[in-house]
Amino acid sequence: MHAAAIVAAAGSGSRLGADLPKALVPLAGRPLVCRAVDALLDGGVAEVVVVVPAAQRAQFEAALPTGVVVVDGGATRTASVRAGLAAVDPAATAVLVHDAARPLTPAAVVVRVLEAIAAGAPAVVPVLPVVDTTVLVDDDGLVTDAVPRAPLRRVQTPQGFDRTTLEAAYAGLDADADLTDDAAVVRRAGVPVATVAGDELCAKVTVAHDLVLAELVLRSDDSPEASW
Repeated sequence: MHAAAIVAAAGSGSRLGADLPKALVPLAGRPLVCRAVDALLDGGVAEVVVVVPAAQRAQFEAALPTGVVVVDGGATRTASVRAGLAAVDPAATAVLVHDAARPLTPAAVVVRVLEAIAAGAPAVVPVLPVVDTTVLVDDDGLVTDAVPRAPLRRVQTPQGFDRTTLEAAYAGLDADADLTDDAAVVRRAGVPVATVAGDELCAKVTVAHDLVLAELVLRSDDSPEASW
């Protein structure tokens, strides 16, 4: 199986308080996007396409390893992934879509996603159980009911797809559609989505506090990069 990956890296760094795209924000000396790319390559992906803000394309090209394809993103995440999919090598039979803001994703998660696709799943996402009590609230902020946790899962990336399945799902999607992730795109096309075990290290860096926690993880005694 020839697997390619698309990294969504066109988001801003405003919620991090950064004056550059979030994917270029450094984590222990290296941009988030570079760490995300490393995880994909270490997990067995053959090629990576990174979708970036057009205005900062030169900065991304300077930061990323040789061989990574860089393409301009669109106005939404869905449009950006569509642009990335168009740039994937025709030889790829499987496509993973990953968030640049999940820089500590273990290669083992990538391996699990690829193995599920190789076993015949047309779409697969890594997930974790919901551990907090989850409730419904009304317009006044009052709790109206509790949601059973047992069937709930937190969805992570990379999300993996049979290449033909993903392309067909995007082809049938309205040009201005903006869905939360690519599993939603294929589910809208009626494709079943399988799950594999995710990892707490796949946590998304969204605000400054997340970046601090990621730095602590990298510098912990248990981290393979504790020498940073």
